[in-house]
Formats: sequence, C-alpha cells, structure tokens
Amino acid sequence: MEMLQVADAVAREKNIEREIVLEAMEEAIQKAGRSKYGHDHDIRANIDRKTGIIDLKRYREVVADEDIIEDEVQHITVEQAQREKKDAKVGDFLIDELPPLDFGRIAAMTAKQVIVQKVREAERARQYIEFKDRTGEIINGVIKRVEYGNATVDIGSGRAEAILRREECIPREHLKNGDRVRAYIYDVREEIRGPQIFLSRTHPEFMAKLFTQEVPEIYDGMITIKAVARDPGSRAKIAVQSRDTSIDPVGACVGMRGSRVQAVVNELQGEKVDIINWTEDLGSFIISALQPAEVAKVVMDEDKKRMDVVVPEEQLSLAIGRRGQNVRLASMLVGWDIDVMTEEEEANRRAEEFKSRSEAFITALDIDEMISQLLIAEGFSSVREIAETPVEEMTEIEGFDEEIGQELINRAATWIGEQEKILATKKTELNIQDDLLEFEGLTPEIVIKLAENEVKSLDDFADLATDELTEILGEDMIKERDAEKLIMKARERWFADEEPVAMEEATAQAPAAGAQDNKTTDGETVAAEEAPADVASNG
Repeated sequence: MEMLQVADAVAREKNIEREIVLEAMEEAIQKAGRSKYGHDHDIRANIDRKTGIIDLKRYREVVADEDIIEDEVQHITVEQAQREKKDAKVGDFLIDELPPLDFGRIAAMTAKQVIVQKVREAERARQYIEFKDRTGEIINGVIKRVEYGNATVDIGSGRAEAILRREECIPREHLKNGDRVRAYIYDVREEIRGPQIFLSRTHPEFMAKLFTQEVPEIYDGMITIKAVARDPGSRAKIAVQSRDTSIDPVGACVGMRGSRVQAVVNELQGEKVDIINWTEDLGSFIISALQPAEVAKVVMDEDKKRMDVVVPEEQLSLAIGRRGQNVRLASMLVGWDIDVMTEEEEANRRAEEFKSRSEAFITALDIDEMISQLLIAEGFSSVREIAETPVEEMTEIEGFDEEIGQELINRAATWIGEQEKILATKKTELNIQDDLLEFEGLTPEIVIKLAENEVKSLDDFADLATDELTEILGEDMIKERDAEKLIMKARERWFADEEPVAMEEATAQAPAAGAQDNKTTDGETVAAEEAPADVASNG
C-alpha cells in the first residue's frame, strides 16, 4: 500500500493522473530488474492497483526453430520449452516469477531518475494541453528569474512557466524577481524541451484585451474594437465602434473622469492612448486618426492602398508627429500608406504629375496639349486605359464625337502594339527572363530600363536594394516606398518553401473603405458634420 500512497501523493503534487505515476514506477522497477538480471532479459513489472503488491516476471517467447532465434535470452525453441511446459507451442510465452528486488543505492537512483523523467514528461504534456487553446488571453504571473532582459514567468503556482522576451517588454520597463506581471499569450509551441508559452506586453492585442477587461460594454459586445496601433511605451491609437446608437463608444472607453482609460495607461507604463470613433467612410476616419492635426484634404488611391493627406503648413509637424509617430500609427490603424504634405507641396506634385502625364499622351497619341489635358481631367492616367475604354464612354467627354473617340482608341492601341514589339526585340537582345516580364507591378518601360542595367531576371530584381532600384529608374518613375514593396514582394518566393517561423507582427486590421479612386474629402466639412470631437486622448 505504501507504493500506492506515494503514487497518490506525486499525482496530487504534480497535478497529473495517478495511472501515469504508477506506469512510471513500473518502468523504473523493470529497469532496475534488468540491471540485476541482465539487460538482455525481457523483464516486466506490475503493481497491483488495489494492494500495491509488485510482481516481477521474466518473459521468454517460444519460436519455431533454433536457427531463427534472434536473442537466446528472450527466445526459446519449442523443444526446449516443452521440457518446462508440455503444451508449449510457437508464439507462447514462458513466464518465470522473480523474487522481489532488494534495491541497492545505484538501482534506487536509477529508478528515481526514470520516475522523475516520466512524471516530468506527463507534466509537460498536461501543461501543453492546458495552454494550447489559451492563445489570445491575458494571464497574470510572477517573475521567477530574469536573464539578459528575458524573463521567466511563473503562471501556474509553480506548475507552469512562460517566457517574456526582452523585445516583448515595454521599453524602459525594469522587471525584477518577484514582480507580479500581466501579459498576453501570443503563442504556445510544443518543443523538445517541453511546451513553450510566449508572452507579450507590446502586442496590440494586449491593449485591446485590457480595454475589454476595463470596459463592460466591450466585454458584452455592445462596443467593438475595430483596429489597434501601438508604439509600445510611448503612444497608441485604438478605433472603436458602437452597435447601439445610444452608446458613445469613445466616452464609454474613457470612463468617468478618465478612470477606465487611465487604468489601461497605468498598466502600459504611461503609454498615451488616443481613442477614435471608427467609421466606414475612410476619408472621415483618417481625419479623426490624425487628430489633433487639422486635415484640409484627403486623396485616395484604392488600387495602391495609398492616400495623400494635405494639411496647412502650420499643421504639418503636428500631423507627422515626433519622429513620424502620429502618421505612422494612423497608417497602421487604417492599413493604408499615408503621405502627409502641405497644400503647396500637393499643388507642386499635382502640377508635376499633370505635366509628365500630358507629355506622355502627346508623345504616344500624337495629339495637342489641349486634348491631352482633357483626357487627364477625365481621369485617364495611362495610354492603356484609353485603349481599353469603349468608344461610347469617350464620346461622353465634352468636345469628343465618335470619330475622335475611335481615333484616340486606335492610336492608343497602335502605340501599345509598337511598345510590345520593342519589348519583344529587347527581350531577345538583352536576354530578359519571362519571370521578370510577368512580375506584377513592372511596366514594359521599367523592365527594359532594368535590363539595360543588368537586371534581367526576378532573382536579379529581388537582389536589389531599395536605393539601387530608385537610382536605376529615377524618382519620376518609381517612389522609394513603392520600390521597397516591389522588392519585398519579389523576395517572397525565396521563403515560400521554408518552414514558417512563429513570430507575431503587430499589425492592425484595416477598416472597410467606402471611398473611390481619387476621391477628395473636404476636411473642414467632415470635421464639422460627420466627425465631431470623436477623438479622446489622455494627453
């Protein structure tokens, strides 16, 4: 019975099943038996689950012929077996009772090691099963030890540990042994050394979960968190939406005298939080996201998911924020690239774009400046768009009849055909690879210019640095941000066949956009009529 009592005590202490402990004990006794009688013997131990009595037996298998005996210790021929048991036949086992073991010091240590190992394995399996479905939760723990900024956190009264890496801690946050800490479980992995539970205090969802705990309306589902963007330890923006028109989502998150948002700020070590009212109108939403800066105009390009935000000269530094923080967080919150510029810069850029596009139309279509300006005014940005436009739509342009519209379409188609012939010739001359020609985002003109600079395949293109690409093509042909995106997209196939690495990106979900290409929103009108004071900040 003493054996059963020990098993019960270990099972309770380690929070694992009693049967697992008993099986570990049986394996330990078997190992000790083999150490005494010989490691080649098939020795099996059994602990009676009611009385605790240990049975130790040796098993020998009966085989057909002496010649096929693999191990003379574990096998016996039929003839030999029948001397001990008359009715023995092939496949039977002869079982010999062995006397109880008198554990020596070494045998006892070996048995203890086996039991400890088995119990540890069972404990790890239990820990993985317990936490594998808890990804996305906030958990409380106590700092057990800190090594090189990486903290080991006790999250289960000594029965479970998690890892809080230095890069997942809030900057300038000093954790010490014994400190209580609250963190977000962003990954649970089963590894050779046991389950690894990874915690984060910098993840955007950590802040979202804190608001869920502090704001009952979010917990109940009356208010939804639509997007979160963080610069850990410094500033954050969170967009919220109410399902009930009678509930002010921003006010609910701020709380009475700022009590709710202040509780979150305190947990985040003073990180300032801007709470923004989410709206489906992307123009209005970005105006709110950039507050306290005043926005004069927003111009959106849905194809490239980019928007140009125009602000008065005196508002430029406020819109960008210190080290670009305000516009960066707004970009993360919306999920679009944002370029902030003054009204003068925007006017100069539009004039430059208008001029270059007009010259391109004049050269390609052999038309005068007035017609090219009419086409640009109607929203045409490339010769290919003109070639693919039905003649009925062309006749809707003021001053164009069917004859003029068809002629422009024909000239555009002719120019495209000529460019394709030039490209085909250049492909042979410069040995341009098909993967570069077919890569989305590169026009024939760009491909030819790249090939002339010894960039002839997609691998050559992916191997370029951003500044190398902009130097080859020039700022008028490609912007630095677009160059970086194209290069990263080209590099994706290099890692397509590799094992995915578990890592968490702090990205916010983009709200649905209801804006059209080149849609312009008057900032003053929206601020007055659609987005009244829907940003709250604690500083």
